Amino acid sequence: MSAREATVYPPNALAGRDDIGAITPEAAPTLDALFRERVRRHRDKRAYSEFDAGAGAWRHYTWGDTAREVDRWRAALKAEALRQGDRVALRLRNCRHWVIFDQAALSLGLVVVPLYMADRPDNVSYVLHHSDAKLLLVESADAWRALREAAGELPQLKRVVVLDAVADHDADLLQSANDWVASKQEAEPEQVRPDDLASIVYTSGTTGRPKGVMLSHRNILSNAYSGLRSVAVLPTDIVLSFLPLSHTLERTVGYYVPMMAAAAVVYNRSIPELSEDFLAVRPTGVITVPRIFERMYSKLYAKLNDGPAWKRWLFDITVDIGWERFKYLQGHGEWQWRFALWPILDRLVASQVRAQLGGRLRIAVVGGAPLPPAVSRVFVALGLNLLQGYGLTESSPCISINTLERNRPETIGLPVHEVEVKIGDNDELLARGPNIMMGYWKDDAATEQVLDTDGWLHSGDQAKIDEDGFISIIGRIKEILVLANGEKVPPADMEHAIAEDGLFEQSLVIGEHMPYLTALVVLNKGLWEKEAKSLNINSNDQSALHSEKVEQVLLDRIRRRIHDFPGYARIRKTTATFTPWTVENGLMTPTLKLKRTKILEKYKDDIARMYEGHTLYK
Repeated sequence: MSAREATVYPPNALAGRDDIGAITPEAAPTLDALFRERVRRHRDKRAYSEFDAGAGAWRHYTWGDTAREVDRWRAALKAEALRQGDRVALRLRNCRHWVIFDQAALSLGLVVVPLYMADRPDNVSYVLHHSDAKLLLVESADAWRALREAAGELPQLKRVVVLDAVADHDADLLQSANDWVASKQEAEPEQVRPDDLASIVYTSGTTGRPKGVMLSHRNILSNAYSGLRSVAVLPTDIVLSFLPLSHTLERTVGYYVPMMAAAAVVYNRSIPELSEDFLAVRPTGVITVPRIFERMYSKLYAKLNDGPAWKRWLFDITVDIGWERFKYLQGHGEWQWRFALWPILDRLVASQVRAQLGGRLRIAVVGGAPLPPAVSRVFVALGLNLLQGYGLTESSPCISINTLERNRPETIGLPVHEVEVKIGDNDELLARGPNIMMGYWKDDAATEQVLDTDGWLHSGDQAKIDEDGFISIIGRIKEILVLANGEKVPPADMEHAIAEDGLFEQSLVIGEHMPYLTALVVLNKGLWEKEAKSLNINSNDQSALHSEKVEQVLLDRIRRRIHDFPGYARIRKTTATFTPWTVENGLMTPTLKLKRTKILEKYKDDIARMYEGHTLYK
């Protein structure tokens, strides 16, 4: 594999900083060494907090508390006669036991395989089989039984540990965590090297089976430290953790980075309780995906549209002035006399929105998918530091990020420290650095497809880099739709534009080898009820969604959102549903990416209807 000769953009020196006061990879060259060094420096400082449902209160744990538990769990793992390099898996919600198990395993040279709580049993079974995991940690005996019932036998597992009590356990396999760690002899950490395999993280599998990304201690540590060089996390920061720790973005940036910086982490109770937890915890930092702010955006504008016109006018003025002020403060805008109004507008409008997130959010790192420009513009204008970044599981994951000092929300930022980037053939973004994976587990052919002989990781994303080094993603090589007339359309860009209308919860643009574009859309039930009422339509009538009258209304709203796209990028027909595409129904990955192929298969009859009279090409 080769890439055309191109400018290589070196690691970002302008965003790099040396005053972060964190534990360096030189001081702690492995992930378990990082933990031990943090305990040595701050044994009595608060490390983790989580909600105790039984007591109805938040519980706080110091680094010393955590270290004592890690010692106990290390002894239990050692008693299983596992050898360095053996794989151990965990399927837990975010909690301090995730960290305890991870650190105990890493300190013995074991390889941690994280599993998504929301993933389908067949995928979980595949990962356990493919990784040859010998031990599994789950939340409850019921969770294990449900998994085994759906996944079948898992003979390679020698032990299943359950956080909750086990009433009728099979001592040869299933054991409660309390019994498992009880009365075990102490076990010293093993000698682990920076280039040893630390974790196999399976990609979410938007197409085909997941691939196991092999990440070393050096891969992850270097990336965590590079991120800190770009965006400093402080010992006084409180990070609210709600993205799954099985997601590499949350694991590196929401777990190892706070450990490096001595920041505290609080675990969200559940996504339905996220709004309440923001108010209770009042975090200074979060790692999130665009969907969180997209939903907040939709709710915000739905409320404004239902209220008096003067409130919408005041909000729009605040956003307009706030955005111009942001550009001025970033050094690429002019001073305006209107900025004198900001203290009043901030008190009346902007601070009220920030208060919904606790009122002291200093940094929100956004990754996993592109953040729609309209959404980022609103929240950045209101004084929230949304820092969009970019990365892949294969890059541990961060390749680039915007910074507090240099934030251009329409881009994915600047390369992080120690990471080189360049544009290759077909405008593909390539990256190289100590964070790039070791390869795919048991899949040399797939490794050779994405890692070339010069060490460049081929991202599969098309990008451009401006004169200041900021990177913008302009498409996905494998997801470009080629119409029958040869015109090329990036569906993701159109789907993000459509999503700016709160009526559309999800959308999928279709048109490969077809004469025109169509779209599948999932409607927001609450907003549709209001729209249906104005049209004298029964909002609960699913069949009414297929009427010409409704389709025309939906197409008109879609067209207003995509009017800036080229003339050939027009959606001619649509199919609407109230049924969301979720992980549970197999239409979304655990990292909340749509499984395009699966959705197309499910709605193949609707797609055929939208292209009736035209030949359907495969």
